Amino acid sequence: MGATVVSMDTNHMQALTAMITVLGMLVLLVLPSVIGILRDRRIDRQIREAQEAREGYEGQKSSSRSTVPSTATWYAEGRRSKKLVSS
Repeated sequence: MGATVVSMDTNHMQALTAMITVLGMLVLLVLPSVIGILRDRRIDRQIREAQEAREGYEGQKSSSRSTVPSTATWYAEGRRSKKLVSS
């Protein structure tokens, strides 16, 4: 028995090239969606971890409110004091 040689003719080569091209295009179309999904999952995980850390921090904090004024309060007090000085 002799060894059979399998050779690819032009039809087989064209079919293989077409299949590789279609698979490549499919990957190019699906890749941005997969990257977006993975990015969204990472962001969701970071938000969840931050919320858990905040809840843990608030649980340790005393029930009294912070004595540091908000930015809006600080800005309003600054404007009031300027009015008093200028009048």
